[in-house]
Amino acid sequence: MISRGGTILGTSRIDPVKNPDDITRIKCVIEDIDIGALVVIDGDGTLRAAQEVSTHGKPIRGIPKTINNDVFGTNATIGFDTAVFIVTEAIDRLHTTAESHHRIMVVEVMGRRSGWIALAAGIAGGADEIPVPEMRTSLGEVCLSLDERYRAGKNFSIVVVAEGTRREDIAGISVPECDRDECGHEKFVGVGTVLSKELERRLGVETRVTVLGHVQRGGNPISYDRVLATCLGIETVHQIHAGNFGCIAAVQGNRIVNVPPLNQSCIGQRESIPMNIYAQNRWPGSTHKYRFC
Repeated sequence: MISRGGTILGTSRIDPVKNPDDITRIKCVIEDIDIGALVVIDGDGTLRAAQEVSTHGKPIRGIPKTINNDVFGTNATIGFDTAVFIVTEAIDRLHTTAESHHRIMVVEVMGRRSGWIALAAGIAGGADEIPVPEMRTSLGEVCLSLDERYRAGKNFSIVVVAEGTRREDIAGISVPECDRDECGHEKFVGVGTVLSKELERRLGVETRVTVLGHVQRGGNPISYDRVLATCLGIETVHQIHAGNFGCIAAVQGNRIVNVPPLNQSCIGQRESIPMNIYAQNRWPGSTHKYRFC
């Protein structure tokens, strides 16, 4: 199983603790089947549901697994590095076409509220602009930056954009209700397409968009994620035998530690991109803002 990615047991978009009766049903199942410990493996939403069950005295442990890398209290989550590897490889391949045809290539990657994939893969792939949800995007400054590249004799550009980047900032259009899912979230029908059209209209440079979508989530995990998953699993089993519940096995620095995000004070917080990853930069004709290093 170690070579397989994804959710082996299956999953759904349904919140398992949306209604008060749901907790009662979960408690009954745990008791009826005599489950000694329930290990919850996923991201912020699932761990929030685990917290609800944990507060009712049930033996819960958590393991952070999400390509978004935004679980509070851990430096790394299972799946993130594999997703970054896949996106970086795609950017490398797109460089060839961009340079050959003198185009702007827009690459849309996953990230509803977190821009970690866009940032890491964008830096690794040599992207020229990286709009992310954590910062407001000024399309005028993006255009100015790309235009300066062309004036300097660089006749192609790569833009990596996280899917959750606000369309209002790019084209001044809001997301209609018909483009939202049952939870009220944007369905992400294409901020990359919107950005591509705006860049071509403003700069007069042929622009193409590539939406990687669920390609980022599938396939075989890279070795780092396999080792990380194994280490987190081993630590979880050790803690279960020791009777320690209500925590997740997390990575801090180069150590596996136990942190308690299965409590109300931590659940709901996200591990956002820190501002020290940005650098203040002043572009001619524009006001300063934080930009990526």
